[in-house]
Amino acid sequence: MENKQRILLAEDEPKLGQVIQQELTQHGYQADVAYDGQVAEKLFAENNYSLVLLDVNLPYKNGLALCKEFREVKKNIPIIMLTALGEIQDKMDAFNFGADDYIVKPFHFNEPLARIKVFLKRADANGDASELLNVADLEIDLLDKSVTRGGKNISLTAKEFALLVLLAKSKGKVISKQEILEKVWNLTFDTGTNTIEVYISFLRNKIDKPFDLKLIHTKPGFGYYLKEV
Repeated sequence: MENKQRILLAEDEPKLGQVIQQELTQHGYQADVAYDGQVAEKLFAENNYSLVLLDVNLPYKNGLALCKEFREVKKNIPIIMLTALGEIQDKMDAFNFGADDYIVKPFHFNEPLARIKVFLKRADANGDASELLNVADLEIDLLDKSVTRGGKNISLTAKEFALLVLLAKSKGKVISKQEILEKVWNLTFDTGTNTIEVYISFLRNKIDKPFDLKLIHTKPGFGYYLKEV
């Protein structure tokens, strides 16, 4: 029991919360369930969690506010939103508040389970050697997980960082959406969402928008690449 990875689930539907908790337990995780935002906030402060599953519409304190708060407290903890809100703006809001992934209800448990395994595996790996990646005035420190451009610190989520590192290591080579799904999300199938486009947009806003020289490029129909052009 002591070696089990601990997950916080915030879900206001008791039946669904119990089902997800039981599934997590059966797959070897320790799972705590909060049925409102205040309880989730309290549990998060009292325990050391490896991952958080958050509904958006929670009583007392909603999931987006919690996501922002949790991200500020524990920068690298994976946060997955589970919600019935499926519009693109809802997803953009969640990512802007610091979510790493977004799963729309109803879903089969295999979907969040696959994402959980990916995020926890990556968190456990934690194994890049002290190494710097440079593209023009962009510098990525793989050990500190920090990014600067023109000497200015740029704050990225864990998923944004993983995507940027993949592009930087490819040294100008075009990376397809399928390869990004496999190497960043550990998915061998296209989920049919536009998650990659959303994350590329986030990276452009942070990496390129404040600067004249653009580094992130799209090759229509093929994919994306990072290069000083």
